[in-house]
Amino acid sequence: MTTLWKGNLQFTPAMLFSIGLVSTFVAGGLTGIILGDSALDINVHDTMFVVAHFHIVMGLSAIFGMFAGVYHWYPRMYGRMMNKRMGYLHFWITFISAYGVFFPMHFLGLAGLPRRYFTNAEFPMFDELQDINLIITVFALLGGIVQLVFLFNFFYSMWRGAKAPQNPWRANTLEWTAPVAHIHGNWPGEIPEVHRWPYDYSKPGHDEDFVPQNVPMKDGEVGHS
Repeated sequence: MTTLWKGNLQFTPAMLFSIGLVSTFVAGGLTGIILGDSALDINVHDTMFVVAHFHIVMGLSAIFGMFAGVYHWYPRMYGRMMNKRMGYLHFWITFISAYGVFFPMHFLGLAGLPRRYFTNAEFPMFDELQDINLIITVFALLGGIVQLVFLFNFFYSMWRGAKAPQNPWRANTLEWTAPVAHIHGNWPGEIPEVHRWPYDYSKPGHDEDFVPQNVPMKDGEVGHS
């Protein structure tokens, strides 16, 4: 999911969404510690704090993982590359909007705002929280709108995207040795043979920064134990 060669590491949209997945899973998981402690949970139980925690962990992490998979496997599916600039735009606005929606919800929960209520207009004690709700709404709309960029990028790249090389991510595993073709099976002819582990990056004695699994071991080369 990264482009790696000659010591130069370039983050792709797939890698950014993967990092975003780790970020949301950790950030949301930390608030789970509060909900798992009965002395603390008694104050935020059944409030918007729970909504924020659950959706950061289970919602955003799953969505970020899905986007990472789409950007990563797109060349395998269609033989073309998705537009990287639109991918960057899609990630950063989605990432900022996601936190803009669910991070302020923790403060609503700490203020006692209950969840599952259609409206809080009948409770004057929550009137001062309306500004936070407005911020959440703005970020939710922004995050929804930027998904149109992803949809456009997805379908536009099917026909107008740059032709993908055989192994655009310079990965070592065998799936990137198969042609993008409608054939029976994955490879025409003989199935590739695995000679090494899938993590041979920057290995001494090789000119490239990566060594695919189907490359035979050299004389005297030491493999993984």
